[in-house]
Amino acid sequence: MPTPSTRAPRRDATANREAILAAAAVALNEDIDASLENIAARAGLSRRAVYGHFATRDELLVEVFTRGARRLAALLDPVSHPDPLVEIALFGATLWAEVEHVRVSAALAVRGPHRELVGTALDPARERLRETVRRGMESGRIRTDLDRETVTRLIENAAVSVLDEATRARLSPEAGHRLVMLAGLGAAGMGWTDAGALIAATPELAFGAAGATASPASTASTTAEGARR
Repeated sequence: MPTPSTRAPRRDATANREAILAAAAVALNEDIDASLENIAARAGLSRRAVYGHFATRDELLVEVFTRGARRLAALLDPVSHPDPLVEIALFGATLWAEVEHVRVSAALAVRGPHRELVGTALDPARERLRETVRRGMESGRIRTDLDRETVTRLIENAAVSVLDEATRARLSPEAGHRLVMLAGLGAAGMGWTDAGALIAATPELAFGAAGATASPASTASTTAEGARR
């Protein structure tokens, strides 16, 4: 009896799934309660087509959030600098460049009901930050009045808080870029004047120098268009 072969998914089905995920990232940032109908329309597909890939809206949200978290972890992995404080600022700048276009849904991802799944996807990035903090503590560049785990969490939470503040205050991309670095450096034990001086003196920390990515809006548009062809 022949062994059934495993068939690769049809190309149009794969493109449709990508279009749904890209459209959902944009729609959820505009309205965190965006319906499947809204998301399907943005992707140029029917509601039924969405259900062909995701059984529930919640399942779609989990995929959008965890996929974004995995991408962010991959972007942070190569970030490196001899000065651990600059490295922390670079982490923040890279994070901001990746998520500022979707700051509303990004904040929900790390604080909402799916935060544990998102947190697991971010574990590699968290481990990188933990190692940077260890290096900084040993060299005297990062505060030692608290233990390493506490400092790591403070830096991580500072970045998340910037997402909330950026949405509330409608911060520009450049203002958010600066704030996320100041917040991370402050959590690491640096005074705001010294942190500002470090940012000003480090070319790698200039706005637009770290983590530039295409916006989800353009990605969604391109992917959805390809799915309709």
